[in-house]
Amino acid sequence: MTDLQASPLHDRHVALGAKMGDFGGWDMPIQYAGVLQEHTAVREAVGVFDVSHLGKGVVRGPGAVDFVNDRLTNDLRKVGIGHAQYTLCCDDATGGVVDDLIQYVRSEEEVFLIPNAANSSQVVSRLAADASGGIEVEDLHTTLAVLAVQGPQSPRVLEQLGLPTSHDYMSFTGASWQGRDVVVCRTGYTGELGYELLPKWDDAGDLWDAVVAAGAVPCGLGARDTLRTEMGYPLHGQDLSLEITPVQARATWAVGWKKERFWGRDALLAERENGPRRLMWGLEAFDRGIPRAHMTVTRDGQPIGEVTSGTFSPTRKVGIGLALLDPSVAEGDELALDVRGRTMAVRVVKPPFVPSHVRYS
Repeated sequence: MTDLQASPLHDRHVALGAKMGDFGGWDMPIQYAGVLQEHTAVREAVGVFDVSHLGKGVVRGPGAVDFVNDRLTNDLRKVGIGHAQYTLCCDDATGGVVDDLIQYVRSEEEVFLIPNAANSSQVVSRLAADASGGIEVEDLHTTLAVLAVQGPQSPRVLEQLGLPTSHDYMSFTGASWQGRDVVVCRTGYTGELGYELLPKWDDAGDLWDAVVAAGAVPCGLGARDTLRTEMGYPLHGQDLSLEITPVQARATWAVGWKKERFWGRDALLAERENGPRRLMWGLEAFDRGIPRAHMTVTRDGQPIGEVTSGTFSPTRKVGIGLALLDPSVAEGDELALDVRGRTMAVRVVKPPFVPSHVRYS
């Protein structure tokens, strides 16, 4: 544990008695009171997550938007200044996913990026290696913190702090809290109405205290995982990876197919044309069993795929999972999981497993 990096809120997590664990090389809270309670707080009221381990980077210079757009998959020209967009950084040769991330358009000459913790340096270094003509790529990993305030009561918490709440989903705005700069983003990873706050690294502790004092329940990354799985949101390293392409993961909506350039374009176009060898589906257990990553999925006793993510759904009270399956599989099919030699019956479904409440406007 001594080699793990620490967020600016580490001492607060320890003081709250959080169970800590390794997330992308960072010592982060898994849970405080318990995953079930924290999950329910987000679905029914409001919770706050420390996700400062997420990467941060910025691309600056003449034509920064076009530079990023020519490399990452989604079409950045579909959003304007002050808006954010989910995108993928793919390997140019294979189309495999180096990382999934959010890109924020600050101006024509500045794009802010939030990649995953473990892949931040990869994304930054790949962009930097391709930069020219006055384009600069800077790693800001420990310059800014990220607090995710999520749940139907999240606007009430932000309003108590004097922070803006009325902007649309996938947009962001600069604000001031107690004379300190903070960016307020209408983004999140839970499927609930929520915001992500980006204060300076050294301001994160005071802002966390204020958010908790306003009624947000401290939540660990265990609940963040159950929440995102209920929504069918992918986790890089499990549901997306260098071996799992956007076509296989059903993330083609995040690919600007009409663009002339982006990393992995040729490989992904060929895979889409020929048809992928496997596709992502949701699985719902019939009994009390819980799908887990790497379990083999079978049909009539024959392997046809593998679970990539799985958990118990606190909302639905049933085991759920995501799995890469043979293209012949269809919605409603009844399959089985191999659980250490025992068979668990599952049904193929389309995520999300629960309705989204993000509120798009």
